Amino acid sequence: MGHPSVDRRRLLAAAALGREPGVPGPAPDDGDPVHAVTGEIRDISPHLVLIETPDGQEERLVIAPWATAWNGADTTPADLPIGARVVMRALREGRLVERIWAGITRITGTILSVEGRGDLAVELACGPHRGRRTITVPYRAIGRLQVRHPRLEPGYLFDAIGVQREGGCLALLPATSQPAYPARAVPDPPPVYAGTQQRVSGTATWSDAFDEGERGLAYPMMERSDTGCPEAEVSCAGLPYLAMGSLVQVRNLCAERSANVPVVACGCVAGRFCDRCVECGTSPRGRIAELSPTTYVELGGDLVKGCFNAQIGLG
Repeated sequence: MGHPSVDRRRLLAAAALGREPGVPGPAPDDGDPVHAVTGEIRDISPHLVLIETPDGQEERLVIAPWATAWNGADTTPADLPIGARVVMRALREGRLVERIWAGITRITGTILSVEGRGDLAVELACGPHRGRRTITVPYRAIGRLQVRHPRLEPGYLFDAIGVQREGGCLALLPATSQPAYPARAVPDPPPVYAGTQQRVSGTATWSDAFDEGERGLAYPMMERSDTGCPEAEVSCAGLPYLAMGSLVQVRNLCAERSANVPVVACGCVAGRFCDRCVECGTSPRGRIAELSPTTYVELGGDLVKGCFNAQIGLG
């Protein structure tokens, strides 16, 4: 999903606008940094985990005594299966693991069809960059999902947390409250006064459509000519236009962590969600950034919870 010329475009844009290009990465005054480590489990015990990283290297990390894990439900780290793909939150230069998410995925898009009487087969349009996806909602999870997704019917938005299993993907938890409007009826943004806003507040979410271990975000308000995307330029959050490669300051208002994050993809699907995050108080409506799992975790987010209240500005 990464864009090969993102860094170059960021430097050129900064030069054209006469400002410093900024440096990607966490803010230096946020306290002890959080590291996200991704890979495939090769061996695991109550105290140690051996993974193979995306670049083929092996890493051995210590599991903290208080560490927790999730693999479709809460579990203990030692019970995670060999071969599982994991995202881990680690401290102490990335060597001490305190949280592991195994096989986690997020399914975000517009419902095309729903079939089945027990388990449901749901086909989704996940946007022009991600194509179509058919997922399974197990019978045991239907009630839980429908509490926050009452309209499982074509034309409405869908957003769930699930797990990858052999042969497909299971949707288990609602990632948001389903917007009441059809996907093509996104509310207009509020009027913006006194020129462009310096900072915008709203919801930050994550997606698994990025390359494994990639750091970056997808942004909704980008020109269609820049992204080649006919579905861009949609948001109810009153966002300014940004270009591919722009550096965005993202602050997690719940964890008080911030970072400069590059725009590496078009966030046209995220822009259709005019929802709120209630992780710590209630955010203004609208998704202002869709983060890679690595970036989301390093900003203090919990992948199962699916969002945090955020504020963004130009980096």
